[in-house]
Amino acid sequence: MKRSYEEINQKIAAGEAVIMTAEEISRLAESEGPETVAKNVDVVTTATFGPMCSSGAFINFGHPAPAMRMEHITLNGVEAYGGIAAVDAYIGATQESATDPRYGGAHVIEDLIAGKDVRLKASGKGTDCYPRKEIEAAINRDSVNEMFLFNPRNAYQNYPAATNSTDKTKYTYMGVLKPGCGNVNYSTSGELSPLLNDPDLRTIGIGTRIFLCGAQGYVSWYGTQFRTASERNEYGIPLTQSATLAVIGDMKEMSPEFIKAAYYKKYGVSMFIGIGIPIPVLDDDMARRVCIRNRQIDTCVRDYGLPGNPVLITANYEQLRSGKILLNGKDTPTAPLSSLKKARRIAELLKEQIRNKHFFLTEPVQAFPEGTTLKTLRTDT
Repeated sequence: MKRSYEEINQKIAAGEAVIMTAEEISRLAESEGPETVAKNVDVVTTATFGPMCSSGAFINFGHPAPAMRMEHITLNGVEAYGGIAAVDAYIGATQESATDPRYGGAHVIEDLIAGKDVRLKASGKGTDCYPRKEIEAAINRDSVNEMFLFNPRNAYQNYPAATNSTDKTKYTYMGVLKPGCGNVNYSTSGELSPLLNDPDLRTIGIGTRIFLCGAQGYVSWYGTQFRTASERNEYGIPLTQSATLAVIGDMKEMSPEFIKAAYYKKYGVSMFIGIGIPIPVLDDDMARRVCIRNRQIDTCVRDYGLPGNPVLITANYEQLRSGKILLNGKDTPTAPLSSLKKARRIAELLKEQIRNKHFFLTEPVQAFPEGTTLKTLRTDT
């Protein structure tokens, strides 16, 4: 059984496409097998909602009178990068306020999406063409020319779980890790996760249309720290973080329901991003891939208390989602940082958008690179 993107989109337009979430597909395959999926299902919706630090937004404020080249910029007290053009800026999600470390770029982005006013302060040296040197103003979603998310690294293919073997509590971007391997935290949506339903990235590449924080966005490039999986389990799933996505979308169309600022104690600010990706069932191989179950998805449990974060054990997502795993001979509690409830909501919403002909699939214009590795920074000391 083979299908093309064009054939699937024609079925969507005619209201004839069969769309199911990845969890629904997995249950169907349990009872009837991947062959039924290949024969009867056109699109599978996948989703994740979790902390993705490598995120941010480009904003064009519009020119004041007299005109100004903004060089030093803050938004609600959070520094934004102004070295782009006169009134363009990029604000990173993890940039913290100079006066309140619990508030940062992620909060500014969420506030803008929610339609709230944000305080802009900017200064510059002044030039013949841009004579103004200072400005202070309120901006919001409706007053700026453009504001769009551009996230350099989202939707990790399989992020490791985290624990801490030392005798001191560790405060990390993976949450609070208790001493003596007292807990394990993880942050992947398992069988709903986009890049685990297409581990070879056959249908996800540059140009793929996605659900991004409530709007329709796109995969704009392969994400930073993208690397080809060097080790996989028997089901073809990478055992540690491999592929990542750079994504882009219009913030004016987004919803604060699917993007949330967060603060991690003694670590800093992060941002929860909601991403949904439809996967076309092009052939028998894709049907088999999207039938993956949590028990078939292994991930590494790394020790965040030691240099290099060594791997202690591997565990599957059925075990992690049970609330405990066996670690060092004892039952150890597990907890997710990502929200399965929100991921399910995104997958269902994306399914309805496709069913209602509001969302069509795009074939990637370019595949991601192969044979990539991850480099480390060499220092002089």
